Amino acid sequence: METTIISGTQLAKQIRKEVRAEVSVLAESGKRLPKLAVVLVGEDPASQVYVRNKNNACEKVGLLHETIVLPGDTSMDQLLDVIDGLNKDEAVDGILVQMPLPNGLNEEIVKQAVRVDKDVDGFHVENAGKVSLGKFDEAFVPCTPMGVVELLKRNGIEIAGKHVVIVGRSNLVGKPEALLMLSEDATVTVCHSKTPDLSAMTKQADILISAVGRKHTIHADMIKEGCVVVDVGINRTENGICGDVDFDECLGKASAMTPVPGGVGPMTIAMLLKNTMKAYRLHEKL
Repeated sequence: METTIISGTQLAKQIRKEVRAEVSVLAESGKRLPKLAVVLVGEDPASQVYVRNKNNACEKVGLLHETIVLPGDTSMDQLLDVIDGLNKDEAVDGILVQMPLPNGLNEEIVKQAVRVDKDVDGFHVENAGKVSLGKFDEAFVPCTPMGVVELLKRNGIEIAGKHVVIVGRSNLVGKPEALLMLSEDATVTVCHSKTPDLSAMTKQADILISAVGRKHTIHADMIKEGCVVVDVGINRTENGICGDVDFDECLGKASAMTPVPGGVGPMTIAMLLKNTMKAYRLHEKL
């Protein structure tokens, strides 16, 4: 079987083009432009790369952006003061605090400190609650799960009526992904570290989504012929970045598959741009 490689890089480029067209209309009409504020605490190299990529994406579409870099020994009170200032700044539409935070900073408190209508990461409990109720128009959906749905739909992959198996149950990806897939009328199974026979579950999948962050968790003998495989994992090895899926093994057995890098990753940033635009429209009542 020939495996179609689903490029997130190409689709993200198309989405950036769409957002850039929206921003251009605003600029030509003399309106305030959307703005994303990113808070980076410490000097984690991976986080620095992610923030740089997000800023580059903003520049490509004409979104205003600001990065606030804080030292690794920043206290909770200091960080919360910065977030409070951004919450009150009416020129800022979206706020993103780059995770993970240095030891000693409570990530859950920080996530809930971001104003719900500026929570473009979709971490706030109010946004999570609306997503769980299927009120997607009123909520900010986490960027990676939303990117997966967009990737499938825009590549003509039918979700309704399919059995979607998700490996991973994190609040960031697995759980919201399951809710999004249910909203698309899929039958959903969520697997995790306590699933007794993972392979027995994954072999049932019409669409398999792996989001565990562990190299080569999924092998060819764990998928059925013709399965669509979406690899959300990003694992850094001495040979570079790889995903959760043994890509080379699954080639020829999967009908379609996302690569790592170049699959879901670019879509996550593209969805961040869309969420920032959504926040802007909300604030401007457009």
